[in-house]
Amino acid sequence: MTTSLTIDRLGRRGDGVALFGETPVHVPFTLPGETVSVALDGDRAELLTVDKASPARRAPECSYFTHCGGCATQHMDAALYRHWKRELVVSALAWAGIETEVEDLIDAHGEGRRRVTVHGRLVDGKAKVGFMAARSHTLVAIDHCPVLAPGLARAPAVATALAEAVGVRKPLDIQLTATSGGLDVDLRGLGAPRDKERLALTALAGHLDLARLSLHGELIVERRPPAITMGRALIVPPPGGFLQATAVGEDRLGRIVSEACQGRKRIADLFAGCGPFALRLAERSTVHAVESFAPALQALDRAVRSTQGLRPVTTETRDLFRRPLLPLELNRFDAVVFDPPRAGAEAQVREIAASKLKHVIAVSCDAQTFARDMSVLIAAGFSLTRVIPLDQFRYSSHMEIVGILGR
Repeated sequence: MTTSLTIDRLGRRGDGVALFGETPVHVPFTLPGETVSVALDGDRAELLTVDKASPARRAPECSYFTHCGGCATQHMDAALYRHWKRELVVSALAWAGIETEVEDLIDAHGEGRRRVTVHGRLVDGKAKVGFMAARSHTLVAIDHCPVLAPGLARAPAVATALAEAVGVRKPLDIQLTATSGGLDVDLRGLGAPRDKERLALTALAGHLDLARLSLHGELIVERRPPAITMGRALIVPPPGGFLQATAVGEDRLGRIVSEACQGRKRIADLFAGCGPFALRLAERSTVHAVESFAPALQALDRAVRSTQGLRPVTTETRDLFRRPLLPLELNRFDAVVFDPPRAGAEAQVREIAASKLKHVIAVSCDAQTFARDMSVLIAAGFSLTRVIPLDQFRYSSHMEIVGILGR
């Protein structure tokens, strides 16, 4: 069904939202106040034409925009974008019944994203790489991406060469990270390689001048250390390991967390990863880093040992979803930092709430689970003194949030 709608507001994913009768309808790539013609499909609609454009509409910078599912908001001007993104945090907290000031959005895009996962598929008999269209399994082949850091400029070409070499017998994911040593690449979806395939991949890594090539996190070849600077330390993350999306984002988050922990002698860093916070906190405090992925903690330990001037950092491999630190363990620390995956840290937060801790710094990549976890701590007597949204995922609804709490 084709109809005309007037867009009322922006949704959580950047879609415009209009009313059709009493039904909210989500229309991608539209802005509040616009009149648009759409093809209705339940509570979603396909944009056909913009009949009356918003003054906040701008030309997108990428030719793949509206086709590739990576960016949702390139059509918004900067002022509207920043307001909408900050409001995602404001509305999530309000929904949870939390009244507090949310600071201005920090732009942490910097040079762009330093890691990306592209998908390899067989399209018309040829290996193609790219991103999936929004809410679809359709591959949109790309040869460039404007939100990537310069170190990833050749990522599509490298990914294409790898996909062609392995044949894309089944869906392939290719994670590429820009490091000081060059591109670090992890392939997923191939299954266990035979010796002949290992030799071919090793030769291809040399031809493509990769720093490191791994398969499902298992090393194929390391030609140069794929190192990343964290604070004053130089660390080589494990193959396929997690990193913050941008170098500027990690640095800004690290500075905010370090400032909030100033004067605390013993700090627990939970969901520590390979140490973006622990390595900075150890410049002034002793740190206990807890993480379920053992290779990440091994990388952290090596970085600590090779960096002069750091305070002691101990590590513990532990699944904090199943075995959160208990109050007696938490009470040994002067402050706790936690940075969980998108699902949040509900089990660990309940133990923090029952402890004697007075200083907590929460880092989150999801506004809803952040608000939920903050509600638990506030109910236990904590005050949420600062909420800082940080944007290292330009043109998307994703962001980082720091909450600083005390009691």
